[in-house]
Amino acid sequence: MHDEVEFEVAAPAEQVWEVLVDVERWPEWSESMTSVRRLGTGPLAVGERAVVKQPKLPELTWEVTEFAEGSSFVWVTRSPGVLTTGSHSVTPVRSADGKETAKVRLVVAHTGPGARLVRLFTRSLNRRYLEMERRGLAARAGSTTTQS
Repeated sequence: MHDEVEFEVAAPAEQVWEVLVDVERWPEWSESMTSVRRLGTGPLAVGERAVVKQPKLPELTWEVTEFAEGSSFVWVTRSPGVLTTGSHSVTPVRSADGKETAKVRLVVAHTGPGARLVRLFTRSLNRRYLEMERRGLAARAGSTTTQS
């Protein structure tokens, strides 16, 4: 059970990645975030954690479980009976005229015995927040060219 949004940003992938990986600044460009506070001091990496507050949701601690510098990271949060996974990826794309753009994919997935119940209550909210993140990231890093 997951929701996702995939889109292109009219900016180099490296530029988009720098905005995406700076998680503490997400509230500056997405209304889907009230606050993000990293618990570590180094660069985002596997094992790093952040406390995230979103409107209409409880404050949750997310832990990075996968990290590929310059291209993707995955983080997870656990609540009773549910594992929620957030996946973020940026891939460079060359247009016919040789300009580099970035393909971005954002995914939120719920698994576990309570996933269906969580999904029932959060599906439309997840979709709305992914759209806010799409718009905000595109505006911060470049401009949206296409959406899948």
